[in-house]
Amino acid sequence: MNLPNSITLTRIFSIPLLMWILLSNHFPSANGEKELLASALFIAASITDGIDGYLARKRGQITTMGMLLDPLADKLFIAAAFISLVQLNPRLVPAWVAVVIIGREFLVSGLRSIAASEGFTIEASELGKFKMVVQIVAVVAVILDHRWTEWPIGKNYIFPVHWIAFLAIWFMVVLSLVSAIDYFVAFWSKIDRSAEKRRRRAFVLSRRRKHDVPVAKLQEK
Repeated sequence: MNLPNSITLTRIFSIPLLMWILLSNHFPSANGEKELLASALFIAASITDGIDGYLARKRGQITTMGMLLDPLADKLFIAAAFISLVQLNPRLVPAWVAVVIIGREFLVSGLRSIAASEGFTIEASELGKFKMVVQIVAVVAVILDHRWTEWPIGKNYIFPVHWIAFLAIWFMVVLSLVSAIDYFVAFWSKIDRSAEKRRRRAFVLSRRRKHDVPVAKLQEK
């Protein structure tokens, strides 16, 4: 078990801990301790998503287990977070929002699996990376909104937690749909090229077989 895979496993093990903090009554919430702890855990786990991949590439420790665990950890972590938010803060995260976001994650995983079986890969797009940043902001803002709708900053300024959470969630839904379409277009174009190559290969082989038949007959004579 190398270091990158160990970091990935910590992200998987943090899933039940995050859900326990958010959904149980074992943590005090009078002063927002529960919300702050859950936000800190979510941010820390999200950071490990970039660290494990960076270390695996830098140290030459890209393994089959890591290629399996990393996307699995991402999808499970996001699914657990949004399912928990449906129960914790349903006015900001209704069930259909969670379905859209989680469905997008598993759609992209399915497309990548099919692409791998066809012999090509679909790289993470810049839009998908930007979606991850918005995702972190949205989840943390919704968690904090459970306790605070706004934070006073000094005497003259107020940090609008509720409005940031509201806008981030809707922006997240739009980005999820747009990035899903982006991945699907990239997948479809590569599938078309792969199918075209197979058709050309089959055509060349069929032409060779037709030309080989008279040669074989001449040799028999």
